[in-house]
Amino acid sequence: MNPLFAKLPPPPYYSVIFSSQRTEGDNDYGQMADRMVELASEQPGYLGVESARGDDGFGITVSYWSSMEAIAAWKAVAEHRIAQETGKARWYEHYEVRIARVERAYAKRP
Repeated sequence: MNPLFAKLPPPPYYSVIFSSQRTEGDNDYGQMADRMVELASEQPGYLGVESARGDDGFGITVSYWSSMEAIAAWKAVAEHRIAQETGKARWYEHYEVRIARVERAYAKRP
């Protein structure tokens, strides 16, 4: 299996889609992004994550969760809240968050 794809259970589950345009420079972003993936993976209801960022600074990260309650609990984690505030102040020129319920999923695999 391709390690870039999250290994997910059959639907239904939820996705948090975070689209963002980065500011110039790293400003410790990489270290915090890695920490947030580590921290999220420890949260009840976390199912996985997929992320990509282009050379132009535009990126999309999709995290997958078992429930809306799990998403709300993740949003409230203190260390995650600090990352959110730092993101607003230093790392993101623009971002948008969308939350969706995944009803159906299919794939082509090698």
